[in-house]
Amino acid sequence: MVRPAPSRPEIHLISLGGTISMAADQGGVAPRLGADALLRAVPALAETDVDLKVSDFRPAPVPGASLTVDDIAELAELIKQREQASATGFVIVQGTDTIEETAFLLDLLHTGSAPAIVTGAMRHPALPGADGPANIFAAVQTACAPAAHGAGILVVFSDQIHAARFVRKVHASAPSAFASPTTGPLGLITEGRPQFLLRPPDRLTVPGPLIRRAKVALVTATLGDDGEHLHGLADRYDGATIAAFGVGHVPSSWVEALEAAARRIPVVYASRTGAGSTASGTYAFAGSETDLLKRGLIPAGPLDPYKARLLLLALLRTGADRAAVEVAFIGQREF
Repeated sequence: MVRPAPSRPEIHLISLGGTISMAADQGGVAPRLGADALLRAVPALAETDVDLKVSDFRPAPVPGASLTVDDIAELAELIKQREQASATGFVIVQGTDTIEETAFLLDLLHTGSAPAIVTGAMRHPALPGADGPANIFAAVQTACAPAAHGAGILVVFSDQIHAARFVRKVHASAPSAFASPTTGPLGLITEGRPQFLLRPPDRLTVPGPLIRRAKVALVTATLGDDGEHLHGLADRYDGATIAAFGVGHVPSSWVEALEAAARRIPVVYASRTGAGSTASGTYAFAGSETDLLKRGLIPAGPLDPYKARLLLLALLRTGADRAAVEVAFIGQREF
């Protein structure tokens, strides 16, 4: 049954914690502020025609670095239940340390069409120029925008709108810490209103639940690394992601160990550069992308290593076999 459209948007703000929720604690700051306190810091929301409902994801807020894959899977299920009830959009507030990963994982698990906007703050509330209130206001406005409907998970920061698939944290502390190096932002916030310039193509979802336990390694190629740590990789992990040089290259000393691992578990190679895509047919030396393909590795396309790891992990935890993994990554290469 199709429920009638609400007279005004019903936006659920769910707070997980992070810098935006920090308060003084033993010589520094720690997560202390709940969702209600965050809302009080944005009085401009009272002037909008939005039915805003706020809640805390956990009894106590946690920093972004302490969030887990299971937390995000649980959050995706909560969003699903509330969307099926009455919610028309969501704002997720969390720590910025892991937003580029949590937003992408949530994008994979969110199978509904309601907009879900992830935001936070780089400056905690006690600092001059704290950016949390402005980011929350922009996120709520974006969640109400018709253009955000069906666009999956978006990240709103510093008056920019990013697709979860492409966003990266590119600075450790600046308020403008988030960018989409490969594509640029999808849109901007102008005079408090979201303006979409681009729309992401069809996205991949991985319907839960994440029923299996799985471990996926992330191994970064570095100058002079002999690859000793790669031996026995398949004995310790269910899958692996290689953060490779350039368009998908590793030291020649790595190739035999990677080939042995790829015979037993899915091994994906991604570019460690942070922008651009892996190649599949340009170079032909030992450890090049064509060599890795011949040895059974799977290219990640434009997905960075962090996101490639999460896609592989989500697939394995839903019970996907190697063929399904390959199909999923082929689809990502085509966006």
